[in-house]
This record gives sequence, C-alpha cells and structure tokens, in this order.
Amino acid sequence: MNYQFDFMPVLEQWPLLLEGAWTTVQLSFIATVLGFALGTVCALGRNSHHGWLRRLTGGYVEAIRNTPLLIQSYFLIFGLSSAGVTMPIMVGAVLALVVNIGAYSCEIIRAGIESIHKGQLEAAQCLGLSKLQVFWHVILRPAVERVYPALASQFVLLMLASSIMSSIGAEELFGVANRIQSDTFRNFEIFIVLWVVYLALSYAMRLGFWLLGMLIFPRRRKLGTPL
Repeated sequence: MNYQFDFMPVLEQWPLLLEGAWTTVQLSFIATVLGFALGTVCALGRNSHHGWLRRLTGGYVEAIRNTPLLIQSYFLIFGLSSAGVTMPIMVGAVLALVVNIGAYSCEIIRAGIESIHKGQLEAAQCLGLSKLQVFWHVILRPAVERVYPALASQFVLLMLASSIMSSIGAEELFGVANRIQSDTFRNFEIFIVLWVVYLALSYAMRLGFWLLGMLIFPRRRKLGTPL
C-alpha cells in the first residue's frame, strides 16, 4: 500500500467543518426537544382509553419504525413538493428527524408509563392530588426517569442519523465533508476526520445528557443510581 496520507488539504477547510458540525448540533437539539414532546404526546395516546386514538398513534409508530429515515425524508421534501407543498431544506430536515425520533421516543416513554404501578395512581388520588399533579409527579416524571438512559442513547443515535439529511441537500457535517472530499480528493483523510468529529459529538452529547439527568433527577443523584 503506497497511499500517502495528507491531512492538510482537509484541515485547511476547518471553518467549513466547524460550520457543518454546528449545523448538526442545531438539527439534533431541535429534533431532540420537539421529538421528545411528540413522543410524549403519542405515548399518552397509545395509553388512551379512546380506541381511535390508540389506533391512530399506533399506526404512526408502526409506519415510521418500519420504514427507512431516508425514505421518510425524501417523502417530506421531494414528495410533498411535487404535491405543491414546499419548505426550506433545513425545515424539512428538522421535520423528518422529529417525525422519526418521535415514534421511537413514543415507545420508550410508553414503556416507562406502563411501568408505573396502579397502586401509585390510587395513592395519589387518595391524597387529593389534581389530575395535572398526578400526571406530572406520579406518571410522567417517574416514567421518564426510568427510561432516561434509553432516551439519551436514542437521541445520540438521532445525531448520528442526521448525516442522512445530506442526501436532501442539508449542509450538515456529512454534507460539508462530501463537498470537501469532492474538492480535495482526500477520501481516507476526510472520513478519518469525520470519525473523530462524530465521536467527539457523541461523547459531548452523552456528557450533556448525564449532566441534565443529574440536574432533573435529584433522587438518582442522592442514591448514586447511574443515569
């Protein structure tokens, strides 16, 4: 193997790589927040007493979890535009990520909700707590606390999956790297740099979720339970 590594042409493009990494962080953050909200609403729908609502949310979850993110993003960007519904590329990228992660978050949160013992709900009602207090203190917060590690891992996977958005024209990290590769023809070097940057972003996200968990779940912090 006579290949000569030369990272300088790639590293000289660090402003573009930094911009792409920042775009990836923005996409991941917005999709995480909105996807968590969507997943929570759908999880409540999956546990609703209304059959039509359970079927509706169940259909959404099955349709998203059993189809590729690439197809979903193409449908939202190119499919809808063919029908006359146009949107900016970045808006479409965020929408595709939110729709996708919302379905996965739904099932994770639903598992947490179903783990809450009915006796806790009965005890809360006996204490005279309002429905909102029961929902927040007895159902949602304990449920999220139980599945928080799984949620955090899923959101890290979301950040890694955001690289697919380059296929619809989003200028995130992988999209920028493809442009640099086309200009420099340094295939090995650009993908090694990408590997390092994505690894750093993953560890940074995991650290952020760990710190957030320590902040919002003081009981686990006191008990020393790993997040």
